[in-house]
Amino acid sequence: MKLRSILFVPADRPERYAKAAASGADAIIIDLEDAVALEKKPEGRKAAAEWLAGDREGCRTFIRINPQGSGETEADLAAVLEHYPDALILPKAEGAASVKWLRSLMVSAIADGEEPSILPIATETPAAIFELGTFREVRHALLGVSWGAEDLPAAIGAATSREEDGRYTPPYEMARSLTLFAAHAAGVAAFDTVYPSIKDEAGLKAYAERAAHDGFSGMLAIHPAQVNIINAAFTPTEAQIAEAQAIVDAFAANPGAGALRVNGKMVDAPHLNAAEKILARAGG
Repeated sequence: MKLRSILFVPADRPERYAKAAASGADAIIIDLEDAVALEKKPEGRKAAAEWLAGDREGCRTFIRINPQGSGETEADLAAVLEHYPDALILPKAEGAASVKWLRSLMVSAIADGEEPSILPIATETPAAIFELGTFREVRHALLGVSWGAEDLPAAIGAATSREEDGRYTPPYEMARSLTLFAAHAAGVAAFDTVYPSIKDEAGLKAYAERAAHDGFSGMLAIHPAQVNIINAAFTPTEAQIAEAQAIVDAFAANPGAGALRVNGKMVDAPHLNAAEKILARAGG
């Protein structure tokens, strides 16, 4: 399943749902958490449920529910689960224990059918950092793992997660890296966090390309204008596809070979693994 761009849309703004779905994003997230004021959450749940019950404009639809301890999660699930969202986004997740907690709620809320996959936002509390490795325990329930750069600094009283030039300060660069490795250790997709400067197209392009280079599978977005740039960054180029295909073909023609020369370069098992992943991304 190709998931390069995943676009947020506030749950209480249903007039924006169709625009988000038509943006080219591989999936949209109807956000019942931070984007919706407490008094508007019932309105947001109703709108989200109505969208899920329709044809969804052919777009995969995820729901960001409210976190454990909010007192709102059960109402979120009661509103949306009967309409089978494609995934649930779990904010402020603290490792496998949070995923298990959510699954326990879903068991009692789903009369029949399969549970939706879960995409935890995995670094929004200090405790969450120390639980990242536990996502391996619940890998079969996960769509992937993502992280956030806003809630964590707020939780510890930091001024910001970024330098003046937009780069992450060391603590948050570490959180990003640990999320990347936690996702791959669990064998699921890693999704980089949002780029908050909507009008900074050059900055977004550089950020998304870096994410793809580092090993993320896709990225979260906060505005439809960001989608095409993100999709391009996470779509292999023709040159990358050709190189990857040459490596795969060379090993197919030489079964049992440990290392081969392809286009003047020595390649071995890690290169083959990387090539297969590029072709998988290209094929969708």
